[in-house]
Amino acid sequence: MRDTEIMTADATQWLCRDRMLDLGRVHVMGILNVTPDSFSDGGLHFDPQTAVARARTMAAEGATIIDIGGESTRPDAESVSADAELRRVLPVIVQLRNDDLILSIDTSKASVARAAIEAGAHIVNDVTALGGDPQMAATVAESGAGVVLMHMQGTPRTMQVNPTYGDVVTDITAFFENRRARAWQAGIADAQIVFDPGIGFGKTAEHNLILLRRLGEFQKLGRPILVGPSRKSFIGKVLGLNVEDRLEGTAAAVAAAVLAGASIVRVHDVRAMCRVARLSEAIRRSVPVHQEGRCAAADFSATGS
Repeated sequence: MRDTEIMTADATQWLCRDRMLDLGRVHVMGILNVTPDSFSDGGLHFDPQTAVARARTMAAEGATIIDIGGESTRPDAESVSADAELRRVLPVIVQLRNDDLILSIDTSKASVARAAIEAGAHIVNDVTALGGDPQMAATVAESGAGVVLMHMQGTPRTMQVNPTYGDVVTDITAFFENRRARAWQAGIADAQIVFDPGIGFGKTAEHNLILLRRLGEFQKLGRPILVGPSRKSFIGKVLGLNVEDRLEGTAAAVAAAVLAGASIVRVHDVRAMCRVARLSEAIRRSVPVHQEGRCAAADFSATGS
């Protein structure tokens, strides 16, 4: 693909293998942690059948994307082997691949991403933005999968040790530009890319608040923005609440993100956040939105096999 073609990718379209996801409407990505140690729901969906049931519940509540992860990325999290990660996620993907859903694999390992794509995943959500595994960029390019390039300062084990920026928005924008260039060099089309500023990943509470307030500045990159504020620690610090009491704070963050132009919000509490996103989008558009059921209809179409 020539640079001129890459630069003119439609920012309201996301190419995810054989699907083209219409991001003219805000979509909700439901979080499905198939782990024993994630920060707010570790162990709840560790059993594959429980995980599948939870995915289908989130779909019924309005999620059009399910983000399946087999390794925790909370602060101080220990890494797991690719084999362990695959044992957790593959049975879930296989059981969901015929559902009317877009499936995302939350991993930084190319071997896990490749196997998940072969099993039916459409998106790779990489918290290292192609920086953690030298084979990841080629894996995404060869498969045509959608890719979320997330910003993280440091690693999950070190990211909250005195995170420092000159200007957090400027610095993250430069990071995105660098990783986008890396993606292009590997043969990843711009239409495959979504950016995530990484709320809670190597940021203080103040950094996270600034990112939400200034999120619209990332629109100059010309690609959709995903935001994942769900139950994050900055909400607890601002409101003085434990993780199980952060629903309203998450709602405020989701509303701020949508009003600032976010195309996708990644959340645990799908039903409530879908409603928040729908109303926030109506305010953003300043026209009534009449739609029953899903927060954003499954506005994707086949682009060929």
